Amino acid sequence: MDEKALFTQFWTTEATTTRNVLARIPEGSDYRPDPRSRTAHEIAWQILCEEKMIIEALESGKVTWAPPPLPTTMQEVLNVYETHSAEVAQRWRDLPAARWNGTLEFFGSERPASPMAWSFLFDIVHHRGQISTYLRPMGSTVPQIYGPSGDEP
Repeated sequence: MDEKALFTQFWTTEATTTRNVLARIPEGSDYRPDPRSRTAHEIAWQILCEEKMIIEALESGKVTWAPPPLPTTMQEVLNVYETHSAEVAQRWRDLPAARWNGTLEFFGSERPASPMAWSFLFDIVHHRGQISTYLRPMGSTVPQIYGPSGDEP
């Protein structure tokens, strides 16, 4: 298995787990652990926008950060994520090796493409972890992520 195939496999698995975490965010919750923190709803939207941005960056060779406005409801975010997630996985599979092994412009600096993809995957996992720590204080439950949770043995 080459690196791009390995990445795509990890991406797809992590996206399923991310979807499961996002689905646990209670509708209308404005919980944040600190006034400077974002809500889970806001973090969920950032995850989706980052996923879209990094595949577009590898496809085009340039990072562009222009996220659309945050949807009003968590259900809208989840619906967009579910559609988007399947499309992005296919786009990773279809990405030409030359793009994967090439470079991209990252806010004025040239960067190797594949390490940037991995970096964004890890950042998305990090943000998902943030959300997982919000779930119980919001009155929800934590799904299995890399194995059983206290709520899903």
